[in-house]
Parts: sequence; C-alpha cells; structure tokens
Amino acid sequence: MSYDTKGIDLIYRIAGHLADGDTLDEELATVIDFAVTLTHAGECCTFVREGHVLVPWVWKHVEHGSVNRIPITVDEGFAAALLHHRTPVANVPFSGFRGFRDWPKDPGVSFVAVPLLWRSCLLGAIVLQHSQPRPYKQNDVRLLSSVGYILGAELRMLQLQKHNSELVLELETRKLVERGKGILQRDLGITAQEAYQALQRQSEEKKRPLKDIAQAIILNSEVRQSAAVQAH
Repeated sequence: MSYDTKGIDLIYRIAGHLADGDTLDEELATVIDFAVTLTHAGECCTFVREGHVLVPWVWKHVEHGSVNRIPITVDEGFAAALLHHRTPVANVPFSGFRGFRDWPKDPGVSFVAVPLLWRSCLLGAIVLQHSQPRPYKQNDVRLLSSVGYILGAELRMLQLQKHNSELVLELETRKLVERGKGILQRDLGITAQEAYQALQRQSEEKKRPLKDIAQAIILNSEVRQSAAVQAH
C-alpha cells in the first residue's frame, strides 16, 4: 500500500468511526495502530484534555518506565509546547521542544507530540516515542496533523454533547424541584423560600441529590392523592 493510500485509508476509517457513532476509545485505538505503523514508533499514547490537564487515554507498546502515562497540565512539558506552537513538536536534544522546521534530519528525533486541535484550542495529544532517533518527513507531519484536526473536532463535538446533556439534566432537576416546592408549600403552608430550604436540609441529611428528594416528595403526594380517590 502506497503512502498516499495509507493516508486516505486512515482518514476513511476515522470517518467511518464518526459516522457509526463508535466510542472515542475505538477511534483513538485506530489512530494509534496507524501512527505506530506509519512512524515505526515503539510506543504511542493518546491524551485527552479534561479541564486544565491532559489525561492519558489509550496507549500501545508502552512499557513501564518509558512514555510517562501520568496526567500533565497544559502549562508544562510537551503540553505547554503544543499549546504554544499548535503544531507537532519534538524534543530536540539540548534545545527542548521545537516545531518541525527545527527537527534534526540526521539522526532524527525520538519523542514527537501531535496536538488534537479544535480551532486554536488544545483538546488532546498523540505522543510517539522511538527507541532510536528517526527522521520525519514533511508528509508524515502533515498526515499526523490532519488526524489531529479531525480528532480535535470530534473531541469538541463530544464536549458539546456532554454540555447539552448537563443542561437537559439541570432543566429536569429544576422542574422537579419546583414541583416539590409547590407540594411542600401547599401541604405545610410555608413560603417558597422555606420549602426550598426544607428540600436542601433533606438533601444534606440523607446525602442524596436535590432531584431525588423532590422526586420522593412528588411520588409521595401522588400516592396519597391516589389513595384518597380510591377511598371515595
């Protein structure tokens, strides 16, 4: 399979994962397999950003004591370099992390990090490590960068989906709390503020979410109403 065909095949497989709604782990595993095959890296690890930290996610051929699989903040090490350059970087001896133009052609580099970007935001990274320095071609870097852009867009989409789910849950919780407050106001003859404080106290005492307390009050009210109807 030619170099161009390999690149097209990878993009096709990633697009297939996106279209099929596969998990992030499956997508990253596909990318890692390809990256290891393309670059002959001995070790590869992907990182996904959570807040201010890049968290190790999926890895391959990583042995104890090699690629550092611990979370790294975005203001240190290779993460800080990716955030600054927003392009693949390599750890160049005696020079630190540098962009592709400054990578030595002979013998090459041993540690390469590729950013997963959405616009200018760093959302993750692919880290490749070689036991011996390896020269990288511009086509290698361009292909890895393209993969980084695609995965960055996917990570952003997942962030938005999570945010939307949280908004739906918050709206549902608010509706339940309002119903629970209304029942307490009606049954106990108290104000809205007093009803909300009562819900909060129950939540703290029982160590349960406010939503669960409100649901219990609503269910209890419905059971009592049903029993009253049957009694008549």
